[in-house]
Amino acid sequence: MNYPKDIKYTNEHEWIRVDGNEAIVGITDYAQDQLGDIVYLDITSVGDKLAQNEVFGTVEAVKTVSELYLPVAGEVLEMNESLNDHPELVNSDPYGEGWIIKMRVDNAAELDSLLDADAYQAIL
Repeated sequence: MNYPKDIKYTNEHEWIRVDGNEAIVGITDYAQDQLGDIVYLDITSVGDKLAQNEVFGTVEAVKTVSELYLPVAGEVLEMNESLNDHPELVNSDPYGEGWIIKMRVDNAAELDSLLDADAYQAIL
């Protein structure tokens, strides 16, 4: 499993990479492995302002559907359109081409409540 040290993690297995007041969000290598083959992502929150831990969409795998939770409060700016035709990118490259959304971070202080790579691995 791969857990980059330059990102933050949630207990619900999302990750966030922040650049200024914008961020990219996806699911972790562990999460995609547990879900199995991902076949569809339903992101209906583009343009919405959501609270920390609010559901921003769902990910559908062959065996199950799981909700996706926003790591910090903010506005969902866009979905990774590549995932419409290639949802398997979440499996093959969860921290790169398999990112799920871009967002604007409303409260950077909420990042302090997230896990670093070592703390995330410890909860697994």
